[in-house]
Amino acid sequence: MPEIKSAAPAAKPYMLFDAGEVRQESGIAGIKFDFNYGARVTVPQGEYRVKFIDREACLTVYDAPASGVLVTSSKKYFIDFRIEVYEKDKLIFAHDLDLQGKKVLLKFPVGILGDVLAWFPYAEVFRQKHKCQLYCAMDENMIEIIKLGYPEINFIKAEERPEGLYASYYMGIFFPCDDRVHQPVDWRVIGLHQNAAMILGVDPGEQRIRLLPKNKARRIKEPYVCIAAQASSQAKYWNNGSGWLNVVKHLKERGYRVLCIDRENVYGMNSRFNIIPYGAEDFTGKLPLQERIDLLYHADFFVGLPSGLSWLAYGVGKPVVMISGMSLALTEFPNPYRVQNFHVCNGCWNDTRITFDHKDFEWCPRLKGTDRQFECSRYITPEAVNKVIDRLMADHKLEPLAK
Repeated sequence: MPEIKSAAPAAKPYMLFDAGEVRQESGIAGIKFDFNYGARVTVPQGEYRVKFIDREACLTVYDAPASGVLVTSSKKYFIDFRIEVYEKDKLIFAHDLDLQGKKVLLKFPVGILGDVLAWFPYAEVFRQKHKCQLYCAMDENMIEIIKLGYPEINFIKAEERPEGLYASYYMGIFFPCDDRVHQPVDWRVIGLHQNAAMILGVDPGEQRIRLLPKNKARRIKEPYVCIAAQASSQAKYWNNGSGWLNVVKHLKERGYRVLCIDRENVYGMNSRFNIIPYGAEDFTGKLPLQERIDLLYHADFFVGLPSGLSWLAYGVGKPVVMISGMSLALTEFPNPYRVQNFHVCNGCWNDTRITFDHKDFEWCPRLKGTDRQFECSRYITPEAVNKVIDRLMADHKLEPLAK
């Protein structure tokens, strides 16, 4: 009998902010500066005045007297800052942010998969734009799967911090959603992934992470499709009782082996537990993510949810059939094979009147406790999903029975 796993909060905090000491020398005694967790400057005792100027907006955002203090900007995301220090109204120090050749740190949250895969491509765009020495701090298991595709980026453990940092920025989606200290806009209206572009001040155009196989040898001779049915919240599941059963059956009839690559074969909390789809082959387990990448590399396509393994498959370059009710299309990567039903309640994840509750596994903000709970995915029929699968196969000229 499979072991039952209960959903539980991550053991590590989502994000720790650590600006460190201000160390960049200005050449003037008592005045140091950097751009770690905002623009920062120290001034000694005296009749000083500090200005922060947003050079892109052509706007002074801070201007006040300072004596024997550290002055820091309220905004912690990327802004093209100019720092000015005056003594008795005479300009004695000015510095325009310039990341070229400098050590810059991007810190990513721990304990998550899809979000980091969604955000990371913008780190490379940022590095290329500024020609900086970029360091990315994240979970070691994420480093192992990402570093192959990005040899010019320095990867470090989540708790590490390089010496001599000129600037640092913190990647994530921050709550409450009206937080304008760490993110310039509400991520619910621009998309999960593009929030990273906004934090870094780069073009929010679509970027796909590069996930490369380590072992290109094909393990499975027959044509196969990978699926993933588990998620971090019940709202992300496909809550149609006959859904996966019929899709797995359909895929087999089309000539595929169907491999379930979730981490857990049973997962849930309280009254909700979700098991591996009947008829799928059990490739679940606490396996290195790189093994899943290697397996996906030879799959014809992937069927999943608005969750981490869909982003993994997308990063490998596989077509993805995504079944989603609680999120709108702008939340995830552009996808012609997304399945959603707009005849029922949907899109609560992107509703700016609602805040997602990470602690409530059965979160359904509009209909919880009613007979309509989770109708956004319950009314996505297996016939609709199978129709999209058939269209994907036709588009990509996939004929496994002919192989």
